[in-house]
Amino acid sequence: MRHEPWGFEMRFQELVEDQVFSPVLIAAELRTTKAEIAGTLGLGRDALSRASRIRARKTQVRLRQMLEILNRVEAETGSPLAAYAWFRAEPLPGFGGATADLLLREGRAEHVHAYLDRVAAGGYA
Repeated sequence: MRHEPWGFEMRFQELVEDQVFSPVLIAAELRTTKAEIAGTLGLGRDALSRASRIRARKTQVRLRQMLEILNRVEAETGSPLAAYAWFRAEPLPGFGGATADLLLREGRAEHVHAYLDRVAAGGYA
C-alpha cells in the first residue's frame, strides 16, 4: 500500500470545520452516522454530538488516527467507503484477528501504521 503524504493533508482540510475534525463531514464522507463512527472508535455516543466533547483531545486524536489509516489504505481499496469497511472488518495478520479499528481503540494505531509500512515495503505482515 502506498503512503501519499500530500494527499491526506488536502483531504484532512476538507474534513475540518471550526478548527477541529467535523464528525458531520466525516460521517457524510463515509456515508454513515456520527453514532456509528463513535462506536467504531470506542467513544461514547455524545463524543461526536456535544461541542465540548467533539473538541476534546481524545476525540480529535481518534478521528485523526482513523483518517490517517483510511487515507493510507484508500488507494488500495479504491474508495473511502471501502477503506472504512477494511478498517472495521479486515483482521490483520499477526494481531490475533484484531481489526484496525480495534487496535486504534486499544491505543495501538502505531501498530496499524507499522503493519501498513511492512505491506508497502513488499513484506508480509
